[in-house]
Amino acid sequence: MSDKLIEVASLCKYFSVKEGLLNKKYIYAVDDLSFFINRGETLGMVGESGCGKSTLGRTLIRLYEPTSGRIVYDGQTIYDSGNIELIDDDGNKTYSKKQISEIMPFRRKMQIIFQDPSASLNDRMTVGEIIKEPLEIHNLYPGKKERNERVKELLHAVGLTAEHATRYPHEFSGGQQQRIGIARALAVEPGFIVCDEPISALDVSIQSQIINMLEDMQNDLGLTYLFIAHDISVVRHISNRIGVMYLGKLVELGKSNEISKNPLHPYTKTLLSSVPIPDPKKTRENKRIVLQGDIPNPISPPLGCRFHTRCPCVKQICKEQVPPLRELSNGHFAACHIL
Repeated sequence: MSDKLIEVASLCKYFSVKEGLLNKKYIYAVDDLSFFINRGETLGMVGESGCGKSTLGRTLIRLYEPTSGRIVYDGQTIYDSGNIELIDDDGNKTYSKKQISEIMPFRRKMQIIFQDPSASLNDRMTVGEIIKEPLEIHNLYPGKKERNERVKELLHAVGLTAEHATRYPHEFSGGQQQRIGIARALAVEPGFIVCDEPISALDVSIQSQIINMLEDMQNDLGLTYLFIAHDISVVRHISNRIGVMYLGKLVELGKSNEISKNPLHPYTKTLLSSVPIPDPKKTRENKRIVLQGDIPNPISPPLGCRFHTRCPCVKQICKEQVPPLRELSNGHFAACHIL
Protein backbone atom coordinates (compact mmCIF):
# COMPACT_ATOMS: atom_id res chain seq x y z
CA MET A 1 0.00 0.00 0.00
CA SER A 2 1.41 3.37 -1.05
CA ASP A 3 1.82 6.19 1.48
CA LYS A 4 0.30 8.55 -1.09
CA LEU A 5 -3.48 8.77 -0.91
CA ILE A 6 -3.90 11.57 -3.47
CA GLU A 7 -1.66 12.11 -6.50
CA VAL A 8 -2.13 14.98 -8.92
CA ALA A 9 -0.21 15.52 -12.17
CA SER A 10 -0.43 18.59 -14.43
CA LEU A 11 -3.95 19.41 -13.20
CA CYS A 12 -5.67 22.30 -15.00
CA LYS A 13 -9.08 23.89 -14.64
CA TYR A 14 -10.04 26.70 -17.03
CA PHE A 15 -13.36 28.53 -17.14
CA SER A 16 -14.48 29.91 -20.49
CA VAL A 17 -15.74 33.49 -20.63
CA LYS A 18 -17.12 35.40 -23.60
CA GLU A 19 -15.97 38.85 -24.59
CA GLY A 20 -18.27 40.07 -27.34
CA LEU A 21 -20.13 37.78 -29.72
CA LEU A 22 -17.29 35.67 -31.08
CA ASN A 23 -14.40 36.17 -28.67
CA LYS A 24 -13.95 33.35 -26.15
CA LYS A 25 -11.26 33.56 -23.51
CA TYR A 26 -10.41 31.51 -20.43
CA ILE A 27 -9.87 32.12 -16.73
CA TYR A 28 -6.80 30.09 -15.77
CA ALA A 29 -8.05 29.20 -12.28
CA VAL A 30 -5.80 26.14 -11.79
CA ASP A 31 -2.87 25.85 -14.16
CA ASP A 32 -0.55 22.82 -14.29
CA LEU A 33 -0.41 21.74 -10.64
CA SER A 34 1.39 18.57 -9.54
CA PHE A 35 1.59 17.34 -5.95
CA PHE A 36 0.60 14.48 -3.63
CA ILE A 37 -1.03 14.10 -0.21
CA ASN A 38 0.08 11.31 2.12
CA ARG A 39 -2.32 9.19 4.15
CA GLY A 40 -3.30 10.75 7.44
CA GLU A 41 -1.62 14.10 6.79
CA THR A 42 -2.96 17.60 6.31
CA LEU A 43 -1.77 19.52 3.28
CA GLY A 44 -2.52 23.21 3.73
CA MET A 45 -3.11 25.33 0.62
CA VAL A 46 -2.71 29.07 1.11
CA GLY A 47 -2.83 32.18 -1.05
CA GLU A 48 -4.71 35.41 -1.71
CA SER A 49 -8.41 35.40 -2.57
CA GLY A 50 -8.88 34.47 -6.21
CA CYS A 51 -5.66 32.45 -6.54
CA GLY A 52 -7.55 29.20 -7.30
CA LYS A 53 -7.46 27.39 -3.94
CA SER A 54 -11.18 26.59 -3.74
CA THR A 55 -11.28 25.69 -7.44
CA LEU A 56 -8.43 23.26 -6.83
CA GLY A 57 -10.30 21.58 -3.97
CA ARG A 58 -13.51 21.20 -5.94
CA THR A 59 -11.67 19.99 -9.05
CA LEU A 60 -9.74 17.45 -7.00
CA ILE A 61 -12.97 15.68 -5.98
CA ARG A 62 -14.55 16.42 -9.38
CA LEU A 63 -17.29 18.77 -8.31
CA TYR A 64 -15.71 20.67 -11.20
CA GLU A 65 -14.60 18.51 -14.11
CA PRO A 66 -10.88 19.11 -14.81
CA THR A 67 -9.82 20.69 -18.09
CA SER A 68 -6.79 18.40 -18.24
CA GLY A 69 -4.40 16.49 -16.01
CA ARG A 70 -4.44 13.37 -13.89
CA ILE A 71 -6.00 12.60 -10.48
CA VAL A 72 -5.29 9.35 -8.61
CA TYR A 73 -7.02 8.30 -5.38
CA ASP A 74 -5.49 5.41 -3.44
CA GLY A 75 -3.84 4.02 -6.56
CA GLN A 76 -6.99 4.27 -8.68
CA THR A 77 -7.12 6.81 -11.51
CA ILE A 78 -10.34 8.81 -11.28
CA TYR A 79 -9.48 11.26 -14.05
CA ASP A 80 -6.83 11.27 -16.76
CA SER A 81 -7.04 13.49 -19.83
CA GLY A 82 -4.17 11.62 -21.49
CA ASN A 83 -0.83 12.74 -22.92
CA ILE A 84 0.42 13.78 -19.48
CA GLU A 85 4.16 13.30 -19.13
CA LEU A 86 4.99 11.27 -16.01
CA ILE A 87 8.33 10.29 -14.48
CA ASP A 88 8.52 6.83 -12.89
CA ASP A 89 10.68 5.83 -9.91
CA ASP A 90 13.61 5.04 -12.23
CA GLY A 91 13.50 8.48 -13.87
CA ASN A 92 11.97 7.23 -17.12
CA LYS A 93 9.34 9.26 -18.97
CA THR A 94 5.93 7.73 -19.63
CA TYR A 95 2.72 9.17 -21.02
CA SER A 96 -0.73 8.53 -19.63
CA LYS A 97 -3.82 7.43 -21.56
CA LYS A 98 -7.17 9.17 -21.39
CA GLN A 99 -9.40 7.75 -18.64
CA ILE A 100 -12.46 9.24 -16.94
CA SER A 101 -13.80 6.97 -14.21
CA GLU A 102 -17.34 6.89 -12.87
CA ILE A 103 -17.11 9.23 -9.88
CA MET A 104 -20.01 7.86 -7.80
CA PRO A 105 -18.00 5.04 -6.14
CA PHE A 106 -15.47 7.65 -4.98
CA ARG A 107 -18.05 10.04 -3.49
CA ARG A 108 -18.03 8.01 -0.28
CA LYS A 109 -14.26 8.24 -0.08
CA MET A 110 -13.91 11.98 -0.80
CA GLN A 111 -16.00 14.66 0.89
CA ILE A 112 -15.90 18.44 1.30
CA ILE A 113 -16.63 20.96 4.05
CA PHE A 114 -17.76 24.20 2.44
CA GLN A 115 -16.73 27.73 3.35
CA ASP A 116 -20.18 29.18 4.00
CA PRO A 117 -22.20 26.79 6.19
CA SER A 118 -25.46 28.72 5.82
CA ALA A 119 -25.30 28.49 2.01
CA SER A 120 -24.32 24.80 1.95
CA LEU A 121 -27.23 23.56 4.09
CA ASN A 122 -30.77 23.19 2.72
CA ASP A 123 -33.07 25.32 4.87
CA ARG A 124 -36.08 23.21 3.86
CA MET A 125 -34.61 20.08 5.44
CA THR A 126 -34.14 19.34 9.11
CA VAL A 127 -30.64 18.69 10.42
CA GLY A 128 -31.46 14.99 10.71
CA GLU A 129 -32.58 14.83 7.07
CA ILE A 130 -29.45 16.68 5.91
CA ILE A 131 -27.11 14.23 7.64
CA LYS A 132 -29.24 11.21 6.69
CA GLU A 133 -29.35 12.09 2.97
CA PRO A 134 -25.86 10.75 2.06
CA LEU A 135 -26.64 7.55 3.97
CA GLU A 136 -29.71 7.04 1.79
CA ILE A 137 -27.92 7.93 -1.45
CA HIS A 138 -25.16 5.38 -0.79
CA ASN A 139 -27.52 2.77 0.72
CA LEU A 140 -25.72 2.70 4.06
CA TYR A 141 -27.34 1.31 7.18
CA PRO A 142 -30.29 -0.89 6.10
CA GLY A 143 -33.16 0.40 8.22
CA LYS A 144 -34.64 3.69 9.35
CA LYS A 145 -33.77 2.96 12.98
CA GLU A 146 -30.11 2.27 12.17
CA ARG A 147 -29.84 5.49 10.14
CA ASN A 148 -31.41 7.53 12.91
CA GLU A 149 -28.92 6.05 15.37
CA ARG A 150 -26.09 6.95 13.00
CA VAL A 151 -27.35 10.54 12.83
CA LYS A 152 -27.33 10.74 16.64
CA GLU A 153 -23.75 9.39 16.72
CA LEU A 154 -22.59 12.00 14.21
CA LEU A 155 -24.31 14.87 16.03
CA HIS A 156 -22.68 13.79 19.27
CA ALA A 157 -19.30 13.53 17.52
CA VAL A 158 -19.43 17.19 16.45
CA GLY A 159 -20.61 18.51 19.79
CA LEU A 160 -24.37 18.65 19.18
CA THR A 161 -27.20 16.62 20.69
CA ALA A 162 -29.85 14.26 19.36
CA GLU A 163 -32.54 16.91 19.97
CA HIS A 164 -30.92 19.10 17.29
CA ALA A 165 -31.90 16.59 14.58
CA THR A 166 -35.47 17.91 14.40
CA ARG A 167 -34.48 21.56 14.02
CA TYR A 168 -33.70 23.54 10.84
CA PRO A 169 -30.33 25.08 9.87
CA HIS A 170 -31.46 28.71 10.25
CA GLU A 171 -32.10 28.05 13.94
CA PHE A 172 -28.36 27.55 14.57
CA SER A 173 -25.38 29.86 14.88
CA GLY A 174 -22.63 29.89 12.24
CA GLY A 175 -20.37 27.65 14.31
CA GLN A 176 -23.17 25.14 14.88
CA GLN A 177 -24.04 25.17 11.17
CA GLN A 178 -20.44 24.35 10.34
CA ARG A 179 -20.56 21.45 12.80
CA ILE A 180 -23.62 20.17 10.93
CA GLY A 181 -21.68 20.42 7.66
CA ILE A 182 -18.83 18.44 9.20
CA ALA A 183 -21.25 15.78 10.46
CA ARG A 184 -22.68 15.46 6.94
CA ALA A 185 -19.19 15.05 5.48
CA LEU A 186 -18.36 12.34 8.03
CA ALA A 187 -21.61 10.43 7.50
CA VAL A 188 -20.29 8.17 4.74
CA GLU A 189 -16.98 7.49 6.53
CA PRO A 190 -14.65 9.12 3.97
CA GLY A 191 -10.89 8.81 3.92
CA PHE A 192 -10.21 12.25 2.41
CA ILE A 193 -11.88 15.59 3.14
CA VAL A 194 -11.39 18.93 1.40
CA CYS A 195 -11.73 21.66 4.04
CA ASP A 196 -12.56 24.70 1.91
CA GLU A 197 -11.89 27.64 4.24
CA PRO A 198 -14.07 26.02 6.93
CA ILE A 199 -13.44 28.73 9.55
CA SER A 200 -13.22 31.96 7.53
CA ALA A 201 -16.94 32.78 8.00
CA LEU A 202 -16.84 32.14 11.77
CA ASP A 203 -16.06 34.27 14.81
CA VAL A 204 -12.47 34.06 16.05
CA SER A 205 -13.64 32.45 19.30
CA ILE A 206 -15.29 29.64 17.32
CA GLN A 207 -12.44 29.11 14.85
CA SER A 208 -10.15 27.40 17.37
CA GLN A 209 -12.95 25.04 18.44
CA ILE A 210 -13.53 23.89 14.85
CA ILE A 211 -9.80 23.46 14.19
CA ASN A 212 -9.34 21.42 17.38
CA MET A 213 -12.34 19.27 16.46
CA LEU A 214 -10.93 18.61 12.97
CA GLU A 215 -7.58 17.62 14.46
CA ASP A 216 -9.20 15.27 16.99
CA MET A 217 -11.25 13.60 14.24
CA GLN A 218 -8.16 13.17 12.10
CA ASN A 219 -6.38 11.40 14.95
CA ASP A 220 -9.39 9.22 15.81
CA LEU A 221 -10.49 8.31 12.27
CA GLY A 222 -7.23 8.49 10.31
CA LEU A 223 -8.55 11.20 7.98
CA THR A 224 -6.54 12.98 5.30
CA TYR A 225 -7.19 16.70 4.73
CA LEU A 226 -6.62 19.31 2.08
CA PHE A 227 -7.02 22.41 4.26
CA ILE A 228 -7.64 25.57 2.23
CA ALA A 229 -7.31 29.03 3.80
CA HIS A 230 -5.96 32.50 3.08
CA ASP A 231 -4.51 32.91 6.59
CA ILE A 232 -1.06 31.30 6.61
CA SER A 233 -0.85 31.45 10.43
CA VAL A 234 -3.87 29.13 10.67
CA VAL A 235 -2.58 26.85 7.91
CA ARG A 236 0.84 26.36 9.47
CA HIS A 237 -0.79 25.44 12.79
CA ILE A 238 -2.94 22.60 11.42
CA SER A 239 -0.86 21.40 8.44
CA ASN A 240 1.98 18.91 8.06
CA ARG A 241 2.95 20.46 4.74
CA ILE A 242 2.02 23.75 3.08
CA GLY A 243 1.48 24.65 -0.57
CA VAL A 244 1.46 28.31 -1.62
CA MET A 245 -0.60 29.32 -4.66
CA TYR A 246 -0.47 32.48 -6.72
CA LEU A 247 -2.74 33.15 -9.69
CA GLY A 248 -3.43 29.48 -10.40
CA LYS A 249 0.17 28.31 -9.95
CA LEU A 250 1.87 26.43 -7.13
CA VAL A 251 4.90 28.57 -6.21
CA GLU A 252 6.17 26.77 -3.09
CA LEU A 253 5.59 23.46 -1.33
CA GLY A 254 7.22 22.02 1.76
CA LYS A 255 6.95 20.98 5.39
CA SER A 256 5.09 23.43 7.58
CA ASN A 257 8.01 24.17 9.92
CA GLU A 258 10.44 24.49 7.02
CA ILE A 259 8.30 27.01 5.15
CA SER A 260 7.62 29.00 8.33
CA LYS A 261 11.32 29.24 9.26
CA ASN A 262 12.91 29.25 5.82
CA PRO A 263 10.55 30.55 3.11
CA LEU A 264 12.18 30.56 -0.32
CA HIS A 265 9.76 32.20 -2.75
CA PRO A 266 9.37 36.01 -2.53
CA TYR A 267 5.58 35.64 -2.39
CA THR A 268 5.76 33.24 0.58
CA LYS A 269 8.04 35.70 2.38
CA THR A 270 5.45 38.40 1.78
CA LEU A 271 2.64 36.29 3.26
CA LEU A 272 4.66 35.42 6.36
CA SER A 273 5.72 39.02 6.91
CA SER A 274 2.06 40.04 7.20
CA VAL A 275 1.32 37.64 10.10
CA PRO A 276 0.82 39.62 13.34
CA ILE A 277 3.35 38.85 16.10
CA PRO A 278 2.12 39.19 19.73
CA ASP A 279 5.38 40.80 20.83
CA PRO A 280 5.95 44.56 20.34
CA LYS A 281 9.74 44.20 20.21
CA LYS A 282 9.65 41.47 17.54
CA THR A 283 6.98 43.40 15.64
CA ARG A 284 9.32 46.41 15.37
CA GLU A 285 12.18 44.17 14.24
CA ASN A 286 10.03 42.36 11.68
CA LYS A 287 10.06 44.18 8.37
CA ARG A 288 6.75 43.82 6.63
CA ILE A 289 6.95 43.40 2.86
CA VAL A 290 4.32 45.46 1.07
CA LEU A 291 3.62 44.40 -2.51
CA GLN A 292 3.05 47.04 -5.14
CA GLY A 293 0.19 46.84 -7.61
CA ASP A 294 -2.76 44.47 -7.88
CA ILE A 295 -3.11 40.80 -8.81
CA PRO A 296 -3.07 40.50 -12.63
CA ASN A 297 -6.19 39.54 -14.54
CA PRO A 298 -6.49 35.71 -14.57
CA ILE A 299 -8.00 35.93 -18.08
CA SER A 300 -4.71 37.30 -19.43
CA PRO A 301 -2.00 36.39 -16.90
CA PRO A 302 1.50 37.81 -17.43
CA LEU A 303 4.08 35.84 -19.41
CA GLY A 304 6.85 34.08 -17.56
CA CYS A 305 6.52 34.00 -13.78
CA ARG A 306 3.05 35.21 -12.86
CA PHE A 307 4.41 36.97 -9.79
CA HIS A 308 6.98 39.06 -11.66
CA THR A 309 4.68 42.12 -11.96
CA ARG A 310 4.75 42.50 -8.14
CA CYS A 311 8.03 40.79 -7.20
CA PRO A 312 10.72 42.97 -5.55
CA CYS A 313 13.46 40.66 -6.92
CA VAL A 314 12.34 40.48 -10.56
CA LYS A 315 14.88 39.84 -13.35
CA GLN A 316 14.51 39.75 -17.12
CA ILE A 317 14.26 35.95 -17.24
CA CYS A 318 11.25 36.14 -14.90
CA LYS A 319 9.33 38.07 -17.59
CA GLU A 320 10.11 35.56 -20.31
CA GLN A 321 10.14 32.00 -18.89
CA VAL A 322 7.80 30.12 -16.55
CA PRO A 323 9.89 28.86 -13.60
CA PRO A 324 9.53 25.11 -12.95
CA LEU A 325 8.69 23.83 -9.47
CA ARG A 326 12.08 22.47 -8.36
CA GLU A 327 13.13 20.57 -5.24
CA LEU A 328 15.74 22.84 -3.65
CA SER A 329 16.15 20.85 -0.43
CA ASN A 330 14.69 17.66 1.02
CA GLY A 331 10.93 17.91 0.30
CA HIS A 332 11.08 21.69 -0.17
CA PHE A 333 9.99 22.86 -3.63
CA ALA A 334 9.86 26.36 -5.11
CA ALA A 335 9.19 27.87 -8.54
CA CYS A 336 11.55 30.82 -8.83
CA HIS A 337 14.36 31.74 -11.25
CA ILE A 338 16.44 33.61 -8.65
CA LEU A 339 16.84 30.59 -6.33
